[in-house]
Amino acid sequence: MKICNFDVGGSSPLVLISGPCVIESYELCFEIAEELKRVSVLLNIPYVFKASFDKANRTSVTSYRGPGVKEGAEILRKIKSELKVPVISDVHCLEDVEMAAEVLDIIQIPAFLCRQTDLLVAAAKTGKPVNVKKGQFLAPRDMKNVADKIANSGNEKIIFTERGTSFGYNNLVSDMRSIGIMQELGYPVIYDATHSVQLPGGEGSKSGGDRKYAAPLAKAAVAAGCDGLFIEAHKEPEKGMSDAATMLRLADVEPLMRQAVKIHEIVIAVD
Repeated sequence: MKICNFDVGGSSPLVLISGPCVIESYELCFEIAEELKRVSVLLNIPYVFKASFDKANRTSVTSYRGPGVKEGAEILRKIKSELKVPVISDVHCLEDVEMAAEVLDIIQIPAFLCRQTDLLVAAAKTGKPVNVKKGQFLAPRDMKNVADKIANSGNEKIIFTERGTSFGYNNLVSDMRSIGIMQELGYPVIYDATHSVQLPGGEGSKSGGDRKYAAPLAKAAVAAGCDGLFIEAHKEPEKGMSDAATMLRLADVEPLMRQAVKIHEIVIAVD
């Protein structure tokens, strides 16, 4: 599938979607995006910068949500223009879709909203590629109904993202079978390594998690045949204003991606 200016899926290079969880400032986003672009050029892989302009699904009402769609879209526009990288962010309501589509190269549907028909249809009608995160509450085969809502709206540029399954008790489990199951539906599958190590609501008023498991899960997902990795990264993740427990240190992305690219090369060579 052609997405932006690169191919994803099949024997195409592994795609990296990465950036901080939420837009904290233009300066921080630019610095992170610049480093991640350097890594992608070094490894000769496609790169998409990710940061949320509004985290409408935070655990607590007092948690930082981001600068909002208007200011956030302008920050993403500047990064896209200055670094020449495609950008992705998530939309949570119909009112945000049109403005977001003016800037975003890929529109992302959050996991909790992956069955919201009106939101899926609105995103589809922009003509932009739509990345849908599989809900923690869905079986992978259930994503066929999600894809049908987008495709029947005239848009078949669909990507799925696996981010773990919840069985309650503030934890997530990654079933690598879901990658192949969703690929059988005919669409590329990205693995979200950092959200998959969340402990939703695990710290009472916020989600916890353990970033040390993100790298082994990412490599397992690549070995299972995923088409790309979604990795949230930050210069100082402990100080991050969202997902502080799960974001990777920016310096750790390059060594992980070096290993992931080698694993992916083996997988497609065998196929």
